[in-house]
Amino acid sequence: MSPYVVSTQWLAERLHAPDIAIIDASWHLPAAKRDARAEFLKERIPGAQFFDIDDISDSATSLPHMLPSPEKFASRMRRLGIGDGKKVIAYDTQGLFSAARAWWMFRIFGHDDVAVLDGGFPKWKAEGHPIDEDPPGLPQERHFSARFQSMMVRDKNDVLAAVTNGKAQVADARSAGRFSGSEPEPRPGVRSGHMPGAANVHYATLLKPDGTLKSPDEIAQVFAAAGVDVKRPVITSCGSGITAAILTLGLTLIGAKDHALYDGSWSEWGAETDTPVETGASTS
Repeated sequence: MSPYVVSTQWLAERLHAPDIAIIDASWHLPAAKRDARAEFLKERIPGAQFFDIDDISDSATSLPHMLPSPEKFASRMRRLGIGDGKKVIAYDTQGLFSAARAWWMFRIFGHDDVAVLDGGFPKWKAEGHPIDEDPPGLPQERHFSARFQSMMVRDKNDVLAAVTNGKAQVADARSAGRFSGSEPEPRPGVRSGHMPGAANVHYATLLKPDGTLKSPDEIAQVFAAAGVDVKRPVITSCGSGITAAILTLGLTLIGAKDHALYDGSWSEWGAETDTPVETGASTS
């Protein structure tokens, strides 16, 4: 499909290749009451290291898992044994949920040789591929060069401008209920609804029932059905910048050229007082 997506069979055939670095980038909503790191320590793909999305973030803001500085990202990658020249394979324990966030983070810091594992750990286990249950080894530190790609991310002011002048579309990856405002937000103090003019493209509509990605043609049809013109600029958003990366991955797979992710997403937008909010279904 793309250099940014690899199959379980592809990884199984290259599991011990010296130029492959595997990361478990699992992350769960607080309501799920799951401990991603504890699950990783219990079982993982052999050779994998844990990519902690909450730790590899900007600790100076109250917003959840915002992008860290290039220096912090490089430091964390060195500790994980990920250096220049490594092909990074990101997976998660839900199929495809948070691995795309790690994929996007590597690309925004200039490491383009990164892919998500299609179907993730559930597909890997279901097919009987090797699983490591021993304590994970300590990796050898490697040099990692981080070069920030500012065109791949947007902030609140960028999105305010977009919804005012209409020069960019917003694609919101949250569920229809959260988008319309009929369901409450999971974070306290955050209003319900969506940005004016936004289109609702629930991240799950890009996936097959087994958690693998739909074909590029099918993904293109999903965006078109939601009213998103992928030939025009698109800003992806969600609750806290996690599943928006699935939309970013989808746009990349179908060859869309002008798109970026709103890192603060609804955690920021819905909590601010100077940001307009609409309720009801998408009118795109």
